[in-house]
Amino acid sequence: MNNIEEIWKPRVTVAALLERDGHFLMVEERVAGKRVYNQPAGHLEDGEGLVAAVVRETLEETAWHFQPEALCGIYRWRHPQKQETWLRVAIAGEGLYHEPERELDADIERVLWLTPDEIRARSNSLRSPMVLRCVDDYLAGSSAPLTLLVDIE
Repeated sequence: MNNIEEIWKPRVTVAALLERDGHFLMVEERVAGKRVYNQPAGHLEDGEGLVAAVVRETLEETAWHFQPEALCGIYRWRHPQKQETWLRVAIAGEGLYHEPERELDADIERVLWLTPDEIRARSNSLRSPMVLRCVDDYLAGSSAPLTLLVDIE
């Protein structure tokens, strides 16, 4: 460290939990050349609220218009190889409608609906352990009002 103390900062992300008929909306994406599975998720952008971020990320990655309904959980995970800490805000909600002709983010290989068992079967290919934990918490009824997420301008 030079004369300025290095400040630790977690990477803040949002993730959408959209369940329909026992299947969860998921994406298959390429990360560092490896195929991984994740919820529609992404980084919080500067000046953006958490709820707005999850709506944007879901649309960009899946072409689904997402209506957030509840906070499912807030998760902290430290990547063991990269020594980076991730903070994920998982928000459950409903898919309003789909725009199948909409172009998706470049790193998205495909959009799919998976059952919890199908997600578990891919545990070695999940983007992080937070993916399955969010699903399990959702299925266990973890839910809090979105009013807990407050944007102060």
